[in-house]
Amino acid sequence: MVSSSCSTTVFILITLSVLVTLVSATEYNVGDQSGWTLDYDYQTWAKDKVFFVGDKLVFNYASGAHNVMKVNGTGFQQCITSSANGTLTSGRDVISLQTPGRKWYICGVAKHCELKNMKLVITVLPQTSAPAPTPALSQYGSATLAVPTIYVFGVALLSSLVSFLV
Repeated sequence: MVSSSCSTTVFILITLSVLVTLVSATEYNVGDQSGWTLDYDYQTWAKDKVFFVGDKLVFNYASGAHNVMKVNGTGFQQCITSSANGTLTSGRDVISLQTPGRKWYICGVAKHCELKNMKLVITVLPQTSAPAPTPALSQYGSATLAVPTIYVFGVALLSSLVSFLV
């Protein structure tokens, strides 16, 4: 027979391990199912999303057809490419958002940035100042939870557990 105290401890440990798994970076597929492509409105795609340090952007495209270049604000506005920040060309480029602030990305192939709108600008927030957004239903019918929402849920669950044990 397992004691009540032991069962409670096991339950708490399992709950914590599940929460640790849930509290991870959000991975965003840029352009959702359309991917990184010509004539897509990436500003509209990004406007209802909240990006935090630790999140990842995934640029999916046909290798050789496009690329991803990180640029500064001027490079973004004028579609000026620079090899100083490197050019990503794998067709599935994953960029970890490691610092807060504005981030600018363009396609440096031909005139894809200038004429075909292949450019994305986002603002990355520090993880510590993250508000708790509500889940949003994407256009594909799946809920997208931001990390802070899960964190708040975890804190509420742990508070309930502590209250139950006391």
